[in-house]
Amino acid sequence: MNRTTLNALTLFPLQLEAHYQAIPPAYRHWAPPSWEGIPSEHFTAIEQLCHVRDIEIEGYQERIRRTLVETHPLLPSIESEPLAIQRRYGDADAEAVLAAFGEARARTVATIAALDDAQLARTAQFEGYGPLTLRSLVHYLCSHDQQHLAGLQWLLGKIEAERVGA
Repeated sequence: MNRTTLNALTLFPLQLEAHYQAIPPAYRHWAPPSWEGIPSEHFTAIEQLCHVRDIEIEGYQERIRRTLVETHPLLPSIESEPLAIQRRYGDADAEAVLAAFGEARARTVATIAALDDAQLARTAQFEGYGPLTLRSLVHYLCSHDQQHLAGLQWLLGKIEAERVGA
């Protein structure tokens, strides 16, 4: 896997925590009146953290595992909103979520870093994305990370607009 992508995946937990910490504490559970334009799911700041943690563990880690051991598996998409309701994302403890995510991401990066070219070339079908290689899947994971940093920045923009009455 290329060093740029591995570095981005490795550094993401620190970036996620920094972006979350930039959200004023009074707004970490706040939802804007409109979600129009958000580059990620319609989640509050704390819900963004929980989503990233769960997609890492139940989404990408499982997709990577299946692509390595199965022949061209169908990798399902995960419905995020029902999961957020079922697991009560809004009630989560941010420190615990960030710690769990950091541990999970370290495992993901270790797995990816150990893959050889033949493993990275294994194929799957990803619901909503189409056919891909394991290398493609890793890039989609990195892209997913960036969507959630952008979602937190978008929330900061909405918070600032609300605070100044724009």
